[in-house]
Amino acid sequence: MLSAQKAPPPGARAVTGLRAQAQSARRTALIALSGSIALITAAQLLAERARTREGTLPLAVLALGLFLGALPVLAVTQGIWGARARAVRRRELELYSAARGAWPRLASRLGVAACWAVTLLLGFTVPRLFRESGMYGLAGALTSAADVVAIPAYAAGAFFLLWWGRDAAMTLARVRSGGAPGDPWDPGSGRRGRGVAALWAGAVLAVTALVAARAHLWEPPTALVYALLAAALVLALVTRE
Repeated sequence: MLSAQKAPPPGARAVTGLRAQAQSARRTALIALSGSIALITAAQLLAERARTREGTLPLAVLALGLFLGALPVLAVTQGIWGARARAVRRRELELYSAARGAWPRLASRLGVAACWAVTLLLGFTVPRLFRESGMYGLAGALTSAADVVAIPAYAAGAFFLLWWGRDAAMTLARVRSGGAPGDPWDPGSGRRGRGVAALWAGAVLAVTALVAARAHLWEPPTALVYALLAAALVLALVTRE
């Protein structure tokens, strides 16, 4: 007797594996992004609060080192995330004639771009810390380097907005036209538990509070700066469990 159920297409399990790899790369990239911003911001806050020039200098060096170290880490982790996400979309289009999660993908791209902007702005404020520590020559050299980097950074930001706007318009057009119906055998990408979402929300709030303090929107005590830094790092790392 023939079974009334159809077997899923041969590539369905492969898609599930690709999606798992992309989600793992996404978590790693987001942990690196949130951790980098939290560490750089906390180092700068502590450097500003140092009572002497001698106390400011090591924290300024730490902030500079964290910023320079964060750039390649963010580029590599996000590059891997992007490559795996593109592999998922290609396979989805081959099997199901439609790629999933267009709107979340657009939102995540915009959020990552905003975090890059915050990271660069934090880096551009490092020269002032060296000036406050009495290292005027190094501060001047870093200011000149920041001015050079700012031009391509602004150009990249403008290009991203144009590219993102084009993708948003194309996605909206596909939604209005009905798009492809997809495939009933699509196993889906899985859903995050509420606990994971709550952990990420807590990490985002902690990082946002640190950035707000760096922008002088509020003045938390030093102990709270350490607590927010610890919360941002721990909550983000626990999401991998």
